[in-house]
Amino acid sequence: MHQERNTPMSGPRPPRPPRIVITGMGALTVLGHTAQDTWAGMREGRSGIALVKGEEFDQYEGKWAVKIAGQVTGWKHGDWIEHREARRLDRFALLGMAAAVEAVKHSGVDFSKEDPERCVVVVGSGVGGITTIEEGVIVMRERGPDRINPFTVPRLMVNAATGNISIMFGLQGPATAHATACASSGHAIGDAVDKLRSGKLDVVIAGGAEASVSPLCIGAFMTMKALSTRNDEPTKASRPFDADRDGFVMSEGAAMFVLETEEHAKKRGATIYAEIVGHGNSSDATHITAPDAAGGGAARSMRWALEDAGLNVGDIDYINAHGTSTPLGDKAEVEAVTRVFGDLARKSRGGKIWMSSTKSMHGHGLGASGAIETIACVHAVRDGIIAPTINLDHASPGRDENGNLLPAFDMEFVANHARERRVKYAMNNTFGFGGHNVTLIIGRYE
Repeated sequence: MHQERNTPMSGPRPPRPPRIVITGMGALTVLGHTAQDTWAGMREGRSGIALVKGEEFDQYEGKWAVKIAGQVTGWKHGDWIEHREARRLDRFALLGMAAAVEAVKHSGVDFSKEDPERCVVVVGSGVGGITTIEEGVIVMRERGPDRINPFTVPRLMVNAATGNISIMFGLQGPATAHATACASSGHAIGDAVDKLRSGKLDVVIAGGAEASVSPLCIGAFMTMKALSTRNDEPTKASRPFDADRDGFVMSEGAAMFVLETEEHAKKRGATIYAEIVGHGNSSDATHITAPDAAGGGAARSMRWALEDAGLNVGDIDYINAHGTSTPLGDKAEVEAVTRVFGDLARKSRGGKIWMSSTKSMHGHGLGASGAIETIACVHAVRDGIIAPTINLDHASPGRDENGNLLPAFDMEFVANHARERRVKYAMNNTFGFGGHNVTLIIGRYE
């Protein structure tokens, strides 16, 4: 294992692009129905994982090796959208739209006073309207193809959240949707940054939405042995970097951000919460589901994000890990981080970098995860508080054939309780099946 060098670019530097700032946040997750409630759950180290509820699961009783997930409960869409209109939308789009409504309100932006052609929406989702697909197949088999809901296509589209949010606010810029598995919302936010840097846009609503707690999704990941089967202890099932981790926990949710150029935000007197200073993305090009065990692809993503931000490895204080709680994935991420940061990431060498995985609390929301975890990064730089990795009893790659712990991971994972620390730059890693890697760097706005 070696350390990647962050080599400065040679020759004259191009003009610095405009600074991109975060002026609004919205979320609907298993930890809370707002961004602030979600952050409070992270800060408190509270788990949102429980036994799965729903008639669609009850009918297959006895066939589930996995009975746990993170479900958004106690939320009613009637507070902001008519029931008739909601019936035309898949749950993932409803979650995304609700988060967008909060983010816009939080930002104070009035789109009636903005040029609609200079405002846009970018949303990521791994599986889009998966529940609509499942419902459509059932109706077709039981009642025939002529009884399929006529809104099936506009409900299942991965771009349904992007399109409906654009319609809701009348935004006419170059809207896009991203579907790169669990890296989707990371790609969406990075794309939003590039769109704003182009100088052709003023405001972007960006983030991710996922409603993947469905029989097909859980069943498919269950049969490929990717999910935790710790059904007797739901709140302890997601345990990133712990020796006894046995898979990730499926979850749902959404998080959205209002991003603006600094100039535009200042002109309208907006409150600026943080800055997105850089991003990078790469491909492993090794396996369709397994990560690059040596961490090469993830390392490139982090290194290119640093280059994009004009930062050195010593500038990063905190990393919000992808950290899904899978045996291979967590180990590969530690390899990648150590490959990039060397002794700066090694606890035994007094390394300055702390890393944690908030998926230990909210589970894995697939394509929405990167956006949800950006909330933790914003508050790390703004409040000086790092959310913990809960359920971390033994930070180790695993156990040997005799049940003995393997040598511990040599990193500071902020185990079990939030900790205070001054953070200037936080890094957010988001990796997905297909070998997709995305890294965002969030900076304290000064």
